[in-house]
Amino acid sequence: MKLFNSMSQKIEEFKPITEGQVSMYVCGPTVYNYPHIGNARPIVVFDTLKRTFMALGYKVKMVSNYTDVDDKIIKVAKECGISEKEVTEKFIKAYNDDRLALHAMMPDAAPKVTETMDAIIAFIDLLVKKEHAYVVDGDVYFRVSSVENYGKLSNQQIDDLMVGARIDENSKKENPLDFTLWKRTEEGIKWESPWSVGRPGWHTECVVMINKEFDGNHLIDIHGGGMDLKFPHHENEIAQSRAAYETGIANYWIHNGMVNIDGEKMSKSLGNVIWAKDMIEKIGGDTLRWLFLSSHYRSPLNINEEAIETAKKELNKVKTPLKQAYVKAGLAGVDLKEEYDVESFHTFLTAMEDDLNTPNAFAAIFDVVKQLNQVVRQKEIDFTALGLKVNAVEKMLDVLGIENHRIVLSEEDKNLHAEWKSAVAQKDFELADKFRAQLIEKGIL
Repeated sequence: MKLFNSMSQKIEEFKPITEGQVSMYVCGPTVYNYPHIGNARPIVVFDTLKRTFMALGYKVKMVSNYTDVDDKIIKVAKECGISEKEVTEKFIKAYNDDRLALHAMMPDAAPKVTETMDAIIAFIDLLVKKEHAYVVDGDVYFRVSSVENYGKLSNQQIDDLMVGARIDENSKKENPLDFTLWKRTEEGIKWESPWSVGRPGWHTECVVMINKEFDGNHLIDIHGGGMDLKFPHHENEIAQSRAAYETGIANYWIHNGMVNIDGEKMSKSLGNVIWAKDMIEKIGGDTLRWLFLSSHYRSPLNINEEAIETAKKELNKVKTPLKQAYVKAGLAGVDLKEEYDVESFHTFLTAMEDDLNTPNAFAAIFDVVKQLNQVVRQKEIDFTALGLKVNAVEKMLDVLGIENHRIVLSEEDKNLHAEWKSAVAQKDFELADKFRAQLIEKGIL
């Protein structure tokens, strides 16, 4: 397996910390609103990465959190006149509904910030005692100057960051780049701490949850998220981990590209934000997932009507011959064996091993689908060959997370199909159309 490591800016051969196992953490949502399609892309990308590792024989532990403490959550709760917990529970459910509708597997662990508070406070206390953090009027800030290589992940120089930074005259920070670990507050949900009653900063939470969920291991294989998290979020995570544990959290940093709408960046100001649930309702989870995977995960993805129609057509091009194969086998009373076209699947998996090269993987699928079409159209079908092609396509779709259900014909279905064929042979087209409509309704035609 080869992956592009954002830290080195190179494609590297994946070497796990523990042979045959993968530890992976993906930054989850701040749950104050419905997920938009930009939030949905990493769901699909990292689920597909997990599935690829599994297809290669790895045992994968994937963790993705919920940030259920945030100023935006407090704002929504006040506006709606409900508790923060009611807000977060509603949108965690909404996020998971979208995740499942996109046929993504649930994480092996999904920690919440509110349930990790003791460990977060203890971690900040450790940074203060090590003098990597300092306290001012109940707030705690991380001392960026205390660690080396700050800015390496996002490929930025500290001097350049300082030029771009702005600091108020009354700021409590020693340095404009220093960031908040603990915020003293009287508003919203809060906890007692050695410094004040308050709540933690965003950048600290993930470091602590990684440490907790991976049994105190301060280094995991893969840390992932959207490209927009590189700076400052992931950069600040690394700084804290280096300060506390002298590790960079993960050996491989994987980031997916952003989603654009009709060539423009998605933003509230442009009014072009699309909720994932609305897009799923409109085109289906399979089609949206196929659309996400049609471009390489590191590339920006432009969503427009043309791209949606292309995804629909491509997916139909794959699923239609599968459906025809199931019907042909069912009518012939043939059970398709478990054997698959090894060479075709190997070509597909080789593309997926190459930094999830889904465009090349799609090409491998279309190639075997073309072969399947040729087998299906034979007057005398070779069902052994049919089974090999069908099973290969099914295995490929499974790695991509595309849902596929085999059609199993009942005796009633077979009789209906025979009646349709008989009506066509007798040129009773009115009756044939009636039977055909029933077969279409059943999903057989």
